[in-house]
Amino acid sequence: MSDEQMMRLMLALRNEGIMDRRLTQMIEHTPRPEFVPRAFARQAWDDVPLPIACGQSISPPSVVARMTQALEVPDRAKVLEIGTGSGYQTAILSQLCRRVYSLEVHKPLYQEATQRLTALGYENVVTKLGNGHQGWAEQAPFDRIIATASYPEAPRALLDQLRDGGLCVLAIGPAEGPQELRVYKKAHETVTSHALGSVTLSPMLSTLSRGQTVT
Repeated sequence: MSDEQMMRLMLALRNEGIMDRRLTQMIEHTPRPEFVPRAFARQAWDDVPLPIACGQSISPPSVVARMTQALEVPDRAKVLEIGTGSGYQTAILSQLCRRVYSLEVHKPLYQEATQRLTALGYENVVTKLGNGHQGWAEQAPFDRIIATASYPEAPRALLDQLRDGGLCVLAIGPAEGPQELRVYKKAHETVTSHALGSVTLSPMLSTLSRGQTVT
């Protein structure tokens, strides 16, 4: 990565209102080229989405940063991530919190991301092949929940798995986008939310593809 590439990326993050220095340092030091196909390695530091396997994509760094900053992750937090994808967002989260539990519906992505995260030394991550609409009830409650794909509305199962005082960041809206980025806060069993502007994410799948099994 050249100094010019990093300057462009840091400027893009600043333009998106990313002021959390701890977060920008994590983005600077997380090797994004390791999370994209080799053919796109030269574009890895550009603030653009890039294709990965199973017809999915890795979000631009600015979108990852916006969603992560909104999550306000404490360093002792237990975080649920819906949509492991390539594992890039997972890697960012793992450096900010105590433990990340990450669900992925596509078996090839789940397998590749699990191997990649282990090889790169992100040891506080637990991955699982599973349905992103149901969350991970066995490991609930969570201090923070984030989804890397969009929903038509906030799944009740996810909000139910939030700890009191917890935050959840979701993209809500039509599958074709754009969606509204929303932050949900749980306090004394009451959930309130506020909007943080628009974003465009792929829709969350509701079931595993044929031939896949949850392990």
